[in-house]
Amino acid sequence: MEVIAVANQKGGSGKTTTSVNLSTYLAVLGKRTLLVDMDPQGSSTTHFGIDKWHLEKTLYDVLLGSLNLSDIIIPTGIAGLDLAPTNNRLARAELELVNKLARESVLKNKLQALQGYDFVIIDTPPTLSFLTLNALVACDTILIPIQTEFFALEGMTMLLELVEMISKELGHSMRRRYLLTMYDARTNLSKDVARKVKEHFQEEVFKTVIPQNIKLAEAPSYGKAIYSLAPESPGAEAYAQLAKEVIE
Repeated sequence: MEVIAVANQKGGSGKTTTSVNLSTYLAVLGKRTLLVDMDPQGSSTTHFGIDKWHLEKTLYDVLLGSLNLSDIIIPTGIAGLDLAPTNNRLARAELELVNKLARESVLKNKLQALQGYDFVIIDTPPTLSFLTLNALVACDTILIPIQTEFFALEGMTMLLELVEMISKELGHSMRRRYLLTMYDARTNLSKDVARKVKEHFQEEVFKTVIPQNIKLAEAPSYGKAIYSLAPESPGAEAYAQLAKEVIE
């Protein structure tokens, strides 16, 4: 089972869009996949048209209670793709995890009891918090979406310092992969940012580039992944290619 945490504390980088659509296409390609919504905003949960406000059991009950992940998992409507849902109750976990033993490894321990999945994708909050720390300690790979804009690399230092700290102090190393998102081939800015990212991170950058695509932006309002809304759109084709690259 490969665990991938999609993380970037900079908002608007395409983190939830990537989590939802990558997990969808992994399932479409025959890989049993679980999407874990680790963001208190519950955007991944909402993305599948699920009413997060009336959920009886959420990720909060797994991290701070006695439930296992298998107790809260629900179907997404995509064959082979399940969801561990979240709502704003998870925000309380930030305070409550402080007093919990081995607080940085709670999610990792819960995932170790999970069976039957090829991939687990974790959508993290746009902050460097205990929730993000749990996701990184649990993952095999950190996937960092980078929006191709002027401030794309702003704040990356803090995230990468956290990754180094986890490696040195907790003895947990993870692969690093970078994904260029919201790419607009018509602008010199997008091209320049993409060039700099590839020069700096080299082979760690996915070959697949996610284009700026209106259908990707519209999909959450329909409660659907791009695969269900506009499977022939450029955004859909890009995430399908990304899933193939991840599997390879």
